[in-house]
Amino acid sequence: MIEKLLVANRGEIASRVMRTAREMDIRCVAVFSDADVDAPFVADADEAVHLPGNSPSETYLRADLLVEAARRTGADAVHPGYGFLSENAAFARACAEADLVFVGPSPEVIEAMGSKITAKELMSAAGVPILQSITVNNEADFDAKELGVRTGTEIGYPVLVKAAYGGGGRGMRIVHRKADLADAVVGACREAAAAFGDGTVFLERYVDSPRHVEVQIFGDAHGNVVHLFERECSIQRRYQKIIEEAPSPAVDEALRTKLGEAAVAAGKAIGYVGAGTVEFVLGADGQFAFLEVNTRLQVEHPVTELVTKLDLVRLQLTVAEGLPLPDEALFATLNGHAVETRLYAEDVSAGFLPATGTVHAFLVPELDGIRVDAGVADGSVVSVHYDPMLAKVIAHGHTRDDACRRLARTLAETRLHGVVTNQTLLVNILREPEFRSGNIDTGYLTRHDPAELSANSSIRGTVRLHAVAAALAGQAERRAEASVLATLPTGWRNVPNGPQRTRFAVSGAEELEVGVAYRFVGDNVLSEVDGEELPELVLRSATRDHVDLDLAGVRRTVRIARVGDTSYVDSPLGSTVLHELPRFPDPGSRQAPGSLLAPMPGTVVRVEVDEDEHVAAGTIVVVLEAMKMEHSVTAPLDGVVREINVKIDQTVDTGAVLAVVEEPT
Repeated sequence: MIEKLLVANRGEIASRVMRTAREMDIRCVAVFSDADVDAPFVADADEAVHLPGNSPSETYLRADLLVEAARRTGADAVHPGYGFLSENAAFARACAEADLVFVGPSPEVIEAMGSKITAKELMSAAGVPILQSITVNNEADFDAKELGVRTGTEIGYPVLVKAAYGGGGRGMRIVHRKADLADAVVGACREAAAAFGDGTVFLERYVDSPRHVEVQIFGDAHGNVVHLFERECSIQRRYQKIIEEAPSPAVDEALRTKLGEAAVAAGKAIGYVGAGTVEFVLGADGQFAFLEVNTRLQVEHPVTELVTKLDLVRLQLTVAEGLPLPDEALFATLNGHAVETRLYAEDVSAGFLPATGTVHAFLVPELDGIRVDAGVADGSVVSVHYDPMLAKVIAHGHTRDDACRRLARTLAETRLHGVVTNQTLLVNILREPEFRSGNIDTGYLTRHDPAELSANSSIRGTVRLHAVAAALAGQAERRAEASVLATLPTGWRNVPNGPQRTRFAVSGAEELEVGVAYRFVGDNVLSEVDGEELPELVLRSATRDHVDLDLAGVRRTVRIARVGDTSYVDSPLGSTVLHELPRFPDPGSRQAPGSLLAPMPGTVVRVEVDEDEHVAAGTIVVVLEAMKMEHSVTAPLDGVVREINVKIDQTVDTGAVLAVVEEPT
């Protein structure tokens, strides 16, 4: 029996594992970095051990520190969650050597599945459909002409070059022509070697815009391996999932049986014990082929839990204790439909650049069938060090349409203030006709512009109303704090004079500003936005955080949360973030011409040029890294580097001046 469990992870998955462990009377130990000292998952634990530092390599990727933390606290088991060391055979082996139960498969299974090439060989031997492939061990290990001929004969174009170890799109290239193959292989080998420490790549047939369908499997130490149906994970950005669902809208009972049989065969072929996922690529013709086995719990496991009524973490822990799978797992049935969305701290309109900040408010409405697995709460700080996922919001319904409707409404009403997120994108995907029809694949966000999907379709009308409401709320707040004549109504003047004025910058709308002018006459507010009158505006009530008004005969309630000079405004029309601008800006705050500004918060990992160096437009000047993503800042013109204001390992905020490139005189 497991008595004390160390969760070797952070964020929402750490809290998720602890929630079930507590129900099983298992005491929980958390580990936390400097940046996570006040994170919710730390408070969820019975005990917590500090891992000094912030970067993953200093903290959550240190197997020695994790094993030592388990020893110090008397833990007898370790749950790795997902990411970090969850699929690291050396860590699983270190746990075994320390007499710790590793909640997952054996090190040998993790090791075998860690190589996509070895995994494909094992799956092929087990009769699981695979895509034909060719292996290249490193960039010097192939003859370009011979490889081009073999690829055309054995695979055919287009072909996908993939890293054998690792994922996330690194070491991946799509090649449509024989002439481009050699350069693509060399580039993929180099990128794979830099990212994963191994330059081995393989080539396989590229399936254009397939579906990404995966099957949840579970095995125990008594020889049982079962599948718990499939999940659809085709809505992706940068090869990472953002919406998942179970079951797949493209899978009927006959195909479900074939997928399940293939996944179980894969599990039995490697002696799988614990929770795992067998991933497949599914073509439009209904044919599927093996991609890989994830030897851990998946991020999207909640959709499987909701449609099977099984607690997968509980099953993981009981299997780790040596118990056989219960009947409800051996004979699981499907119940309705579930859809999950991942709320990320990222700026969709800027190409999904990661975002940081303090979560001032996170409130999800309580609707039937809604589940929230969150890694943040009010006051949480989102840093540059870790994955940008903040929370998962999941809906269950009798049908797919029920679940989509429920989830869209929930997300639309969710108040998440303080950090830029993909919230609007998720809502609009859930309401988009092609998605709702189930006609989706991995090319969905290529056909549908994410920037357009994340935009408010009536942004002008919404911003106008929200700007007026924010201005009136600010006026009400100032009136409530007045030390004299506090009993007079807000906005009252003994002698009529000019209107009160406020000007806002609209967050997420490039260079968009809006000016509001207003004065009170009885119950009416005579107001204008950017010089355009709003003649039918009636104010019913106004406080610092709540404005009730009629515009053109339509009454709406607008909620405002103000933090410093920023107002977070929510209404039935959507959400807007408004930054109040000073009436008299400081002239010294303007940036010098040619300033290269940080497009995202991050850490400087490379400075590619020197001061006084001549550069061409497009030359990489500085490279930033944040939340597992690198971003190059390039010279906007041919010129001379006059200033470099950063150094390697320096952390910068969005808008920081990294360097200045001037046109030559």
